[in-house]
Amino acid sequence: MSISARYVLLVISMLTALLMGGCSDGPDQNGDESEEVKATFETGATLTASFVNPRVGGLKGIVENDQLQLLADDQTGVIAIVHKASGEVWLSNPQDRDTDPLASGVNKSLLSAQLKLDYYNNFGQLNSVNSYSDSAVYEQIGMEKIEHGLRVNYRFGADQKTIDDMPMKISKSRFENLLSKLDRTGQRTLKIAYTEDAEHSVYVRSDGALKGLQLERALKAMEDAGYTEEDLLYDIEENQLNQTKPEARIFHVSIEYTLDGDHLIAKIPASSIDFPEEFPIHTISFLSFFGAGGLAEKGSILVPDGSGALIHFNNGKTRYPSYQQNVYGTDRSVSKLDTEEYSQTVRLPVFGLIKENGALLGIIEEGAAVATINADVSGRLNSYNYVYPSFTVVNKGDLSLDANGQQRTIPKFQEHPMNCDFTVRYAFLDQQSASYQGIADYYRQYLEQQGGFAALAEAREENTPFYLQLVGSISKKKHFAGIPYQALEPLTTFEQAQIIVTELKERGVGDIKLRYSGWFNKGLDHTVPSHISVDRKLGGDKGLRQLISFAKGNDVTLYPDVAFLTALSGSQFNEAKKASRTLRGVPAEIYPLDLALNWRDRSKPPAYVISPRYINDYTEQFLKDFHKYDAVGISLSDLASQLDSDFRKRRQIDRTESEQRSVEALHQMAAAQLKMMADGGNAYALPYLTDVTYAPMSSSRFKIEDEEIPFYQMVVRGHLDYTGEPYNLSAYPNANQYILKTLEYGSGVYFEWFYAPNHKIKDTKFNRLYSANYELWMDEAVRIYKEVNEFLSKVRHEPIAQHEKLTDGVYKTVYGNGNYVIVNYNRTPVEAGGVRIEAESYMTGGEAP
Repeated sequence: MSISARYVLLVISMLTALLMGGCSDGPDQNGDESEEVKATFETGATLTASFVNPRVGGLKGIVENDQLQLLADDQTGVIAIVHKASGEVWLSNPQDRDTDPLASGVNKSLLSAQLKLDYYNNFGQLNSVNSYSDSAVYEQIGMEKIEHGLRVNYRFGADQKTIDDMPMKISKSRFENLLSKLDRTGQRTLKIAYTEDAEHSVYVRSDGALKGLQLERALKAMEDAGYTEEDLLYDIEENQLNQTKPEARIFHVSIEYTLDGDHLIAKIPASSIDFPEEFPIHTISFLSFFGAGGLAEKGSILVPDGSGALIHFNNGKTRYPSYQQNVYGTDRSVSKLDTEEYSQTVRLPVFGLIKENGALLGIIEEGAAVATINADVSGRLNSYNYVYPSFTVVNKGDLSLDANGQQRTIPKFQEHPMNCDFTVRYAFLDQQSASYQGIADYYRQYLEQQGGFAALAEAREENTPFYLQLVGSISKKKHFAGIPYQALEPLTTFEQAQIIVTELKERGVGDIKLRYSGWFNKGLDHTVPSHISVDRKLGGDKGLRQLISFAKGNDVTLYPDVAFLTALSGSQFNEAKKASRTLRGVPAEIYPLDLALNWRDRSKPPAYVISPRYINDYTEQFLKDFHKYDAVGISLSDLASQLDSDFRKRRQIDRTESEQRSVEALHQMAAAQLKMMADGGNAYALPYLTDVTYAPMSSSRFKIEDEEIPFYQMVVRGHLDYTGEPYNLSAYPNANQYILKTLEYGSGVYFEWFYAPNHKIKDTKFNRLYSANYELWMDEAVRIYKEVNEFLSKVRHEPIAQHEKLTDGVYKTVYGNGNYVIVNYNRTPVEAGGVRIEAESYMTGGEAP
């Protein structure tokens, strides 16, 4: 039975219960039984050790190469990696876990597990099993050698009855009938298991008394009395119980470990994931305690929160929530977007552990689009500091049913589980590289080897980039003879754009990268890009061609902006056919945000999430028209920053397939030889981009985090140019703070303007553009740019070689050619690094002679 079929049966049963008011004439003798899990499980032959390592006692040597050894325990699933160069041993589970004084119950068993499965029951409630208490304890772990490694097969759960095989209520007459079939011992057992409710003439299950041996005795008594599954179904229906007949909760998952040079590749093949249709797996957590640091260890957890952050071991922040973030942000077809989230997005699918004698880097190679990075410190659930990925297998939504004045919410699951393997590549760094700088350098080299960056052009600018976004036209409500209508309001015509750029150049601003938004298909909230109709009020086709020609003649790179994943306007868009569907089966909508309330205003027309199914078609159609303008660049407002699913019935596109389609669209643009600027800069888009706007310039500053670091910048700098959000629309308290961040992170300067007076945006939905008239900002922009460029021009294409915190609010960044900057964010002078830095100021050094 498929997930969708089970869902239909559940809906029918609940609707029937609502309409019939709970009445029943008796048990349904023709009800279908749920299918059992029929996947086979083979324990495999006992593993023979290929080698031994006295440093890892009790584990068998499986495979080794010049850099690494892989050892395993075929009884518990524990693995160990020995890094030969350093001698460091990295264990999948803490060695002293059995003596952990803090962990207890399930948290104790999780310390010995390599996998944890969270699954849903029929009511959409989450339960979990893990590979220790639900596999190893039942001797249901099988290992087999594979090429360069090992495959570990897990069977979760056991074929034994539980408390759910006993009805929560049973009528007095039926209960007494059971007692009549038992001896005194059996009768006494059932009278402990059930308490009489004389008022309602039923017996109620005493869950508090049914534990351990007493539960076993009660189940045995029910069996001796001849109580069957049919009896259970009858009692459930007769007493209208919120209970279902228990099904076999048997799950199967395998991990494949292989050595690849100095890396361990850990993979969960999609084909190995097997679960009962009645209990879909929501998430799989993966090697949660690999390399975990204990109470006596010093170190940090590296998390990819925005630009990056460190969580120091044993920081005592257990009163704050643990770290948990989705890679590539939220799926707009899954999440209900009622408010605006102000946390940063994970752009790079990596995580790390930094210890005194070595470091661990995890790179999610497959399944990143449905991955979540989790981390926590000692003192909350156990005595360890750890970080790990989890992967979504099946998403759940909620569907509300209303009949006869009764309302009930039932779960709605996606039709098919994620169709991809879950693969993490682990790299082991020696003591010399055991720092976030070392991890960033290692990951950058990995991306270089894997083609993770666009090829660099030979002719390269010497000035640091000045990013300028100009807004062309917006839609605005106007009135004619008292009748309201929507009209285009030009804010910056093509001719006016040339005026602004000319003034910037005359005042010494170099390497201008001009992002022009709101130029076609009815302005800033343009219709879907299935064609190009240049807005006439801006100058039409002729005006756009003149702007393109002007840009080429003045060494300005022009990037006309377009959104491919969002129907910014419902006009000319058939949401019933082309919008992504949520799990509730309705089009995924995005309502305008009320900035004052931070709440979506559902009284206004929504935008829609375009189904990933149409990304490539829209891209092809757009490029066909765009080609005739002979433009050299394009700006992508959402294609490199957003991933969405489409849960349309029988035509599901999950987030992993959505990623593939986005990459295909990016490839189409690269084939058209366009320079690409994009917001966000997710990892899968980096091989195609020359510039990133709205690059993460901070972490989310979650309470559990201790330090904010420019990890993203340390990875990408030297391969592409980037900038954060426009300064004039940002929350920086003053220009000095913005300059310091730009120098520390090696970023370009960014402003967003329009030519028209500010009052032109009054009474529009574009309130975020308050005070963006260019004349108000020109002097400040020129001053900021010249100050920033004086130093950053010396390190124009250099990577960030070193970054360190000297003291609170004081940081030092060293670039590849030796030039460095020390910035002081404090409002008082500070002595650091042997020098004095004035308040909200900086000093530079290391210039080549």
